Amino acid sequence: MTDSSYRIQGATGEWEVVIGLEVHAQVTSKAKLFSGAATEFGAEPNTQVSLVDAALPGMLPVLNGECIRQAVRTGMALEAKINRWSRFDRKNYFYADLPQGYQISQLYHPLVGEGEIRILLDEKDENSAKTVGIERIHVEQDAGKLMHDQHPSFSYVDLNRSGVALMEIVSKPDMRSPEEAGAYVRKLRSILRYVGSCDGNMEQGSMRADVNVSVRKPGEEFGTRTETKNVNSVRFIMQAIEYEARRQVDLIEDGGTVVQETRLFDPDKGETRSLRSKEDAHDYRYFPDPDLLPLELSDDFLEECRASLPELPDAKRRRYEQELGLSAYNASVLTAEVETARWFEELLAATGKAGPEIGKAASNWVISDLFGALNRLGKSIEESPVSPAQGAELLSLVADGTLSGTLAKQVFEIMLETGDDPAKIVEERGLKQTSDTGEIEKVIAGVLEANADKVAEYRSGKDKLFGFFVGQTMKAMGGKANPGVVNDLLKKALS
Repeated sequence: MTDSSYRIQGATGEWEVVIGLEVHAQVTSKAKLFSGAATEFGAEPNTQVSLVDAALPGMLPVLNGECIRQAVRTGMALEAKINRWSRFDRKNYFYADLPQGYQISQLYHPLVGEGEIRILLDEKDENSAKTVGIERIHVEQDAGKLMHDQHPSFSYVDLNRSGVALMEIVSKPDMRSPEEAGAYVRKLRSILRYVGSCDGNMEQGSMRADVNVSVRKPGEEFGTRTETKNVNSVRFIMQAIEYEARRQVDLIEDGGTVVQETRLFDPDKGETRSLRSKEDAHDYRYFPDPDLLPLELSDDFLEECRASLPELPDAKRRRYEQELGLSAYNASVLTAEVETARWFEELLAATGKAGPEIGKAASNWVISDLFGALNRLGKSIEESPVSPAQGAELLSLVADGTLSGTLAKQVFEIMLETGDDPAKIVEERGLKQTSDTGEIEKVIAGVLEANADKVAEYRSGKDKLFGFFVGQTMKAMGGKANPGVVNDLLKKALS
């Protein structure tokens, strides 16, 4: 791959940034990790709290098997080792938003071991690929939410999120630039959404990252890292890395020392600030949870998990390139989000055709015309006013010569406004392309007669004027003339 490392220029020379991410992804499930309470986002505060979540005396956790299944499927999608034997531990410290006073997590024996993610820093360049290692995925319960802006003298707590299942996906410190970290989070989010194990909604907090950053002179040992907690957008993750790396370089070059600590990112100021000193594992007094038996996974369970996986982004991208003849860029764009890939697949199916010819035409139309319209309307592809079946019908009308490219764009705009099918629009508005040579010849004769001076220039050697005559002819025919027929008849007339 190309060297994507970026360097920070300091007074004493260049510095390298070392980045590792701990991504917390809420597991898609109807119930929490250890209780039957609902997990739906946006409910009234404290309306989705069971007796277990409230940590009332005598309440015991009962493991939600679907959460384990989703975590295992995620591990398989990341080509990670699945540990057949794992165990839950208690992590002890004061949680104002977790009533039991400890978090049930996995430290010593996680559910998923090492894996990897392949990222592309440039969607058009395979040489920009890089593999980022996954250290582990462990399952744990989420904490609640504290609200400090409801009253000047009090803080309020909402326990709806308390006990929701989390996958903590821990990367290796393999990233060397904010761009690599951004590409990693986008790719991880894409995989999670394909698998269906997390909705990836960073704005709602169902996916967020703890950002570990350290700096060093190139080739030296790792420096002391800081951890910036709960950053909830790709842009903020990249900003936090840039700020924190520069802060550490300036601190070291001024004679200071970076201390291992937990920090927060302020998106309004674009900077991090200290929250607390970073604890080590022994400070949390981890020990095996006495209320939960170790997890032991059967062969049948693992086979079912693997069989349930969909075609993943990298595999789908390769198939689009090999079977449909798409460019690396088009294949990458169409597979980046699961909803886009699903819409495109439905479009292809509705055409009833296969292979490079329809694949290229369909991909170009989706990426240029459809995406352009959706961006203009501020809609996602799931909200598209045009269905895949209607898109397929429009492509068919172009393929069989009923519509020219120009007319197809006019019909598409009408489809966006009315929701009507393209064939109906063509019939009602008379937008059908004509290949009537007699009619086209009459129009060409008129265009040449009106531009006799340019005809003389063309015949004297100014070949570039041919495009002018094509444009004038198409304009005179309201864009309804078959461009191929126009070109042939013009060449005959001009010669």
